[in-house]
Amino acid sequence: MGWAHASTDRPVAGRYRLVEITHRETNRVSWYADDLRTGRPCLATRVELPADAVEGVRRAPSRILRATENVARLCPDRIADVVDAVGEGGCLWTVTAWIDGTPLDEVLLQHGTFAPARAARVALDLLDVLDAAHPEAVTHGELSPGQLYLRETGPVIVTGYGVAGTTSAPRLTAPSYAAPEQARNEQVGPAADLWALGAILYTMLEGRPPFRDRGRVAATLRGVDRLPLRPPVRCGPLTGVVTGLLRKEPRERPGRPVVRDVLTRVLREAPGGDAEPGEAYAPAGRGRKRKGVLVGTPLAVLTVTAAVVAAATGLPDGGDDRAGGPAASASSPAGGAGGPDTAPRVPPSAGAAPPSSTAPSSPPSPSPSGSASPSPSDPGALPAGFRVHRAPEGFSVALPAGWERQRASRAAQQSYRVTFGADDDPRTLAVTYSERVGPDPVAVWRDTVEPGLARADAYQRIGAIEATTYQGREAADMQWITTDDGARVRTFGRGFLLGDGRGFSLRWSTPAAEWTNADNQETLRTVLRTFRPGTAA
Repeated sequence: MGWAHASTDRPVAGRYRLVEITHRETNRVSWYADDLRTGRPCLATRVELPADAVEGVRRAPSRILRATENVARLCPDRIADVVDAVGEGGCLWTVTAWIDGTPLDEVLLQHGTFAPARAARVALDLLDVLDAAHPEAVTHGELSPGQLYLRETGPVIVTGYGVAGTTSAPRLTAPSYAAPEQARNEQVGPAADLWALGAILYTMLEGRPPFRDRGRVAATLRGVDRLPLRPPVRCGPLTGVVTGLLRKEPRERPGRPVVRDVLTRVLREAPGGDAEPGEAYAPAGRGRKRKGVLVGTPLAVLTVTAAVVAAATGLPDGGDDRAGGPAASASSPAGGAGGPDTAPRVPPSAGAAPPSSTAPSSPPSPSPSGSASPSPSDPGALPAGFRVHRAPEGFSVALPAGWERQRASRAAQQSYRVTFGADDDPRTLAVTYSERVGPDPVAVWRDTVEPGLARADAYQRIGAIEATTYQGREAADMQWITTDDGARVRTFGRGFLLGDGRGFSLRWSTPAAEWTNADNQETLRTVLRTFRPGTAA
């Protein structure tokens, strides 16, 4: 699921500035947001309430805070840390600390169905939370794949406690995961959470919910209550427990101890069943990290000049009033536009470096076979040790193990710069998004970026700026040499456009002496093959 750029004219509760949509479900939308009071990133989730739910808006915030605090006390480190809850504009807003993970439904969308052992691992984590909450008479009542955040290591994080029961509506979000008793608007208890556990298991294994969303909440709830379950065909050893949990009558569903026994046995008997829990379900490195996110003001609001030109040129923040580096719009689909991508071309230099340069020639081009490039979310398509980074700004890319966000800055008009690297690796990748680039990517490199680069120490361009295409879009490549603290650094830059002045540039920098190393070339090819922009709105 791609991320959308979003903003509001007025911060929620006068405090939380919405930046980017990170997740959508029926009647539920989550944003990456900035806490203007503390400067910290957070996750702000809006639940749309029925028009007549005035009393619910008034009572809901205290209910959410109380329920979440109780469950977090009973089951530490498994519940999202709620820092605020407010009713505003007929909606209920829940604000949590930023979660370093990915919603389960997004993992399923990107990776497809789970093997029974992997599904059992996720279900056991959720069952741990239910085992803590149910004896204390705390029911979630709104469980769905969007409420479960998978992390690279460590247990699943659960969100959404305290929302159920705030209004007279039987279910506020994700109605296709409502229990039949909820659909009938009957009293809801722990059995409803067990139904939702069964529905989540069904979805992980079958690739679809047991009852489809029919577009209107009332119609979806009628289907849950009245229609028979579609018999599962991919649940394997979990078929019995899944169908048992999805029985219409609450008293006929198996209890938590029975469910735990089945899940534990399936996990134990699977190949590699003794692996660490995180290895059973980690979403291939797609956790959303915020290390070193923003410095200074909550969004480190800089001028477009400073952030964009610095990102494209590699100079310290500052420069002239021009956006740097061709870029592709964040409005492109997360999987690229216009069908499958062919392997991107890393072109040889179109000419030798200046005589004083000892820079080696560019790498041979990968053979453009025309076959579809593997998806970046398919871990089997990545070289060993790589994982996919999912950036809150709205893009993803596969990078070597140990690489993290090192610096990030944001400018006006949704322009930003993010730099990735590792402390023990001299290479870096800078990703720039801009809404102020021209229509000719070659001209942008030549007329906007290169004048700034020319002011750098010992700058030398390698060959010509080459027009190309990337993921079906107009693009241009440029390579150059600079000197950083006496060391020669070679950079490959690729910028691509999507129109309306918006775009991305990717800048891969490495010590010049290591440019032709096989590992460096493989990493660069992987970066270009797997980079995916998000979706703008």
